[in-house]
Amino acid sequence: MTAQVDYLVVLFTATSGASGELLGSDEKELVQLVWQLVDVKNKKLGKVNELLIKSDLSDLTEEKEEDVVEESVEEENASKADCVFTATSLETALNLFHLKLTNEVNSAGAGTSVCLCTDGQLHIRQVIHPEAASKNILVPDCFYSFFDLRKEFKKHFPASDLKALNVHVMAEFLSIPVDETAMWDSSATLDPSAILPAEIAVQQLQIMAIIALALLNEPFCHMFSNQERVSEKFETGTCSKMEKVCDNTVIRARGLPWQSSDQDIARFFRGLNIAKGGAALCLNAQGRRNGEALVRFVSEEHRDLALQRHKHHMGNRYIEVYKATGEDFLKIAGGTSSEVAMFLSREDQIIVRMRGLPFTATHEQVLAFFSSGDGLKEMCPVSGGKDGILFVRYPDGRPTGDAFVLFACEDHAQCALRKHKEILGRRYIELFKSTAAEVQQVLNRYSSAPLIPVAPAPLVSVLPTVSLLPPPGSMRDCLRLRGLPYTASIEDILTFLGEFTQDIRPHGVHMVLNQQGRPSGDCFIQMTSAERALQASQRLHKHVMSSQRGSNSRYVEVFPCSAEEMGLVLMGGSLSHTHTHTHTRTRNGTGLSPPPCKSRRLSPPSYSFTPAPPVLPTEAAAAAGLYPPMGQVLLSPRPLPPGHAYYPATAQLYMNYAAYYPSPPGSPTTVGFFPSPSSISSPGGLVRMPGLTYNSSGVKDLINAVQGYQSPAESISLLSSSLIGQSSGGDAPLMSLPALMTKPAGQYLDLTLL
Repeated sequence: MTAQVDYLVVLFTATSGASGELLGSDEKELVQLVWQLVDVKNKKLGKVNELLIKSDLSDLTEEKEEDVVEESVEEENASKADCVFTATSLETALNLFHLKLTNEVNSAGAGTSVCLCTDGQLHIRQVIHPEAASKNILVPDCFYSFFDLRKEFKKHFPASDLKALNVHVMAEFLSIPVDETAMWDSSATLDPSAILPAEIAVQQLQIMAIIALALLNEPFCHMFSNQERVSEKFETGTCSKMEKVCDNTVIRARGLPWQSSDQDIARFFRGLNIAKGGAALCLNAQGRRNGEALVRFVSEEHRDLALQRHKHHMGNRYIEVYKATGEDFLKIAGGTSSEVAMFLSREDQIIVRMRGLPFTATHEQVLAFFSSGDGLKEMCPVSGGKDGILFVRYPDGRPTGDAFVLFACEDHAQCALRKHKEILGRRYIELFKSTAAEVQQVLNRYSSAPLIPVAPAPLVSVLPTVSLLPPPGSMRDCLRLRGLPYTASIEDILTFLGEFTQDIRPHGVHMVLNQQGRPSGDCFIQMTSAERALQASQRLHKHVMSSQRGSNSRYVEVFPCSAEEMGLVLMGGSLSHTHTHTHTRTRNGTGLSPPPCKSRRLSPPSYSFTPAPPVLPTEAAAAAGLYPPMGQVLLSPRPLPPGHAYYPATAQLYMNYAAYYPSPPGSPTTVGFFPSPSSISSPGGLVRMPGLTYNSSGVKDLINAVQGYQSPAESISLLSSSLIGQSSGGDAPLMSLPALMTKPAGQYLDLTLL
């Protein structure tokens, strides 16, 4: 408790935006300052002063500014102020206010102690200090202490609601006569964001001065002694995990610049009192700042005022402000280590974080790192010597490569930060300005489980319990080609395989494309037998492949594998067991490492590599009704047998970088690498294709439909039932097709494309 002041300065402010209970919530600039001096001892009122801030006059000279002040005196009758002044900026206005107030107090001669008095907290905490901090303006000392007229009034009327109080309500309680036509009630305003009229500020001030004078007189004889304080500087400190933190005093700020510090956060909330060590920057799972911070205030009142700064700006970025809990704050800023508490017990110290230290680094090496320099200006001695260095270690004592260093002043810290990425031992060291809360958070992270898990759940936890690994004894009748030129085509691959091209199954070449449809450098080939696949891998492994589309050439790795292993590799898995058929020139015998992608991949959930279709004899084809009666459709696509899918249908997956997809399969005959056989030994068959469109172009469309099958063009005929010779969709053409397709892998009838 302090002694009674000699003068009260009743102060009222107005901005170019919202007024009343929303004053200062929209970041609008201060445009009006009105004040009146109250002589506490003599119970007298001084003259009313009004100061207008007009930024559009900033280009005027000082002589012109004096003319503006003289001209504004003529407007006294409109605002009912005794003296009216004009300033061009906030800094000029604050200095002018302090100068005029000092001159008026000195001329009164009744004392020297002065304190401001406002209607609520908003005028000082939400208007003057935030705008001054954003513009880097030094605020006069008189704005760091004030009396809240509402709280002083509540001491005599405890039943009144502090949040519902205003000048109008207090005047009614004290039976002060007020001209209702000139009275402005903020609570009765339909639009609380409406701009306050200029003449209302003077009227509000005059009523506030009368209320203050009424409290000083009998029967109240009030003592203005308990001042509201505004913290001038943020105090760093430690917080124990055993400490109780009220949930109504903590907020979460989101959207901070990554280089911001606790001092930047305190500057953003300037005017509000943050608890000691109450600004804690949050780190992500990698130990880097994630743009969030938890801030603890001294009371719920200050927390509520902080929430009104939601989406206010820090530089060019707006900051989101939300409620948080005390538990959230303790998770970030709380600590239990006595070593950390001892390290952070030194006040007014600047903390610098070192990252990337050699695991064998010692205190002496760190001291020498900061002491080395060309001159005295480049030296930055560590505060306290060895006691000013804290190495971060795992619970078993192993070093993590991080350390925190204390410096006595800001100049030494800035000098130390200039050594960013200099070499210590054989490694470059990263240096960052840190905070006490970050020290606690880093120590907590390495001594326990991660506090902020951000990585998705591992793939193994979401896959079914059934093993996806192929059995060791599965047939390895396929080839994997790795490291292909990105311009390589199927023709280049067939040329590379040489004599082994004869052993490729129909549609057995599978180019692997990335998400953009470009080659990934991998290819899978289905061979007729495991023996030929093994021979091809032994003979062609690390041979050079050239591309016809480009001049680049690369050596290609060739590995034998199974159809099941293809799906597993594309899914990003790895093989842990040892196969019986191993490659003599590979490390694990399979070469089945995942594609060049750092994270889990998405592939088509239903695509699978299936073995070659079984041979369908001619008798079976006839028995199946390949020649149905007219009007019936018995020909349907052959269903694919179940194979090894990329992913289970119920698996929850995440994609980080790229997805890999198989290209449409190819073979030497489909790409024209081998010519079609000139003669067919087996008898031909007829295939009926009903339902053709009326505008069908005829034989050309049918040839395209059965591309890859040996059906000569002369064997296709269109039937027309119309009298004028046009094709009719109701009838179907008859196409003679060989019943048995001759392929290197054998003879079969494939009707999938039909």
